[in-house]
Amino acid sequence: MSKLKLIVALFLLGSIPAIAQKSYQLQSPDGKLKAEIAVEKKVAFSLSHDGTEVLASSPISMTLGDGTVLGNSPKVVKAVTGKADETIESPFYKKTSVKNNYNELSLVFKGDFAVVFRAFDDGFAYRFITHKKGDIVIKSEQADFNFSADHPTWIPYSRPNGQGVDKRFMTSFENTYAKETLAKFDKNNIAFLPVLVGLDNGKKLCITEADLEDFPGLFLGNPNGKTSLEAVHAPYPKTVEQGGHNMLQGVVKEYENFIAKTRGDRDFPWRVFVVSTDDKELTNSDMVYCLASPNRLSDISWIKPGKVAWDWWNDWNLYGVPFKAGINNETYKYYIDFAAKNHIEYIILDEGWAVNKKADLMQIIPEINLEELVKYGKEKNVGIVLWAGYYAFNRDMENVVRHYSEMGIKGFKIDFMDRDDQEMVDFFYRAAETCAKYKMLCDFHGAYKPTGLLRTYPNVLNSEGVNGLEQMKWQPETYDQVTYDVSIPFIRMLAGPLDYTQGAMRNAIKKNYRPINSEPMSQGTRTHQLAEYIIFESPFSMLCDNPCNYEREKDCTDFIASVPTTWDETIALTGEVGEYIAIARRKGDTWYIGALNNWTSRTVQINIAPLGKIENQLQIFCDGANSERVASDYKKTVMYYPLNKVLPVHMASGGGFVGVVKSLKPVKK
Repeated sequence: MSKLKLIVALFLLGSIPAIAQKSYQLQSPDGKLKAEIAVEKKVAFSLSHDGTEVLASSPISMTLGDGTVLGNSPKVVKAVTGKADETIESPFYKKTSVKNNYNELSLVFKGDFAVVFRAFDDGFAYRFITHKKGDIVIKSEQADFNFSADHPTWIPYSRPNGQGVDKRFMTSFENTYAKETLAKFDKNNIAFLPVLVGLDNGKKLCITEADLEDFPGLFLGNPNGKTSLEAVHAPYPKTVEQGGHNMLQGVVKEYENFIAKTRGDRDFPWRVFVVSTDDKELTNSDMVYCLASPNRLSDISWIKPGKVAWDWWNDWNLYGVPFKAGINNETYKYYIDFAAKNHIEYIILDEGWAVNKKADLMQIIPEINLEELVKYGKEKNVGIVLWAGYYAFNRDMENVVRHYSEMGIKGFKIDFMDRDDQEMVDFFYRAAETCAKYKMLCDFHGAYKPTGLLRTYPNVLNSEGVNGLEQMKWQPETYDQVTYDVSIPFIRMLAGPLDYTQGAMRNAIKKNYRPINSEPMSQGTRTHQLAEYIIFESPFSMLCDNPCNYEREKDCTDFIASVPTTWDETIALTGEVGEYIAIARRKGDTWYIGALNNWTSRTVQINIAPLGKIENQLQIFCDGANSERVASDYKKTVMYYPLNKVLPVHMASGGGFVGVVKSLKPVKK
């Protein structure tokens, strides 16, 4: 296990007398975020930040299978305060270490349960803890998040795939954001997390969860049309049948009348509330990582993040080659050659290498010889990752992972889970643990948002749960991916890394975009695509286009191949949700500056002073003079900016910006 470098360990400050006390207060270390916790008829809390209301009084409780309601008529036995100020090592992340600084209040109640509250400078979290013998059934959880005003809200509604007894819960967790007020929330639908709420005074609240284990994921709904959001969970599956996409999914046909059956002595997931005073702060939050369970692996030296040459998005459409491209060894050797030439660590064999509709990963199509490909890749220092449908992977997990590990495969991209009920959440942990046992990487596709699993099992390098570039293969001309691109860094990315699969070399301005499944294009400019390799956190980052297209675009390919996938330091520079974003990330002594724009052409003045002393040449990619007519038009050039200068960045409609510079700032060891 990687060692935690503790600056100051958790201190228990003592117990607060609990006799007849009806309310408690908790403040963040900087004193700006304040929580009022009431324990009268119910347990409820409210939040404010420097005089701005964040949440009005919001009741929380948990109902057990025997009808006991944890949180009703609460009787506090003991109240314990504490604090922590520590540094956590964070391998394979957007920074090498994170600051974990909070004040804590633990309320221990009669009835063998407690609620722990934590206040950070940038947010608040709480979780239930039970100390009961044996197993318990959780019938429901109450988490009502109340607001005094009808705030604007960025809502990722569930987009059901049409299967299952309650179709809301069978979803790939992919959708754009509906920007509506709280009261206009679709009462017939639910939203998956994270959800963003605009507060007064330009502040924002992002709601998500952390340390989700042995419990169903949290959705939010608003069935009553009020200025409130309330918890919704998928019930526990009673009957699950094989079906769905190519018979690779578990389709729930019947539910139990409870949401979880679990250990009686346990910690439940954190409910997380990140508060910002400036939108850019949301892009660099570490709360989910800090709240996740620590690393459970004794050795992580074998885990190698990196980039991946990918086949599926470009539909195996090679050209100018002396063989018929497709799912065959000749094609994948070409991908391996391309990866080796450009120092790309992996290639992936996506869906099609195993016999279709058999849900059996031991049945390989005759056109593929995996042993030969592994040997060929090893000779060229390129690892191979296999795509695996959920049902096929789950039905024989141990044997599949052991078999392909012994063959030399480096990991799995596991797809089409499309649920987050308790049974499916358990699958994620079993898959992560089993893959780690055989030193295999995990990339979860068709997955719910991350909740800190990257910290607990560092071999889980990436998760989807994002409306990524694959949508451009089929979405209509009216679809707006560019605005989504400048929204997710503030919302979805707050939860953790995302498998967006960027890197398109066919780019389209707004009016020229068309969905073409076999020859897809992106929306926005070429520089927009390049900047996504800096903006989007992705330790396992794919090159979505085909090697032939990259070979024709040497400057862009060289840049993509050179960009790190994990970072030593991250600084949020500027941004506004749905408008634009600029982030700087450092690896060693090199800074990478990325910026993305929506459809409105603009010039952004970026203060680069936080990057330290910079007096070297700034190598840049920017939108070309004609990029608003021809989206692939870009300019590669050099700029010079000394210390404390503001960098003016012009971005075209749907544009972007990339800057790379070595810093004279001393690098921390």
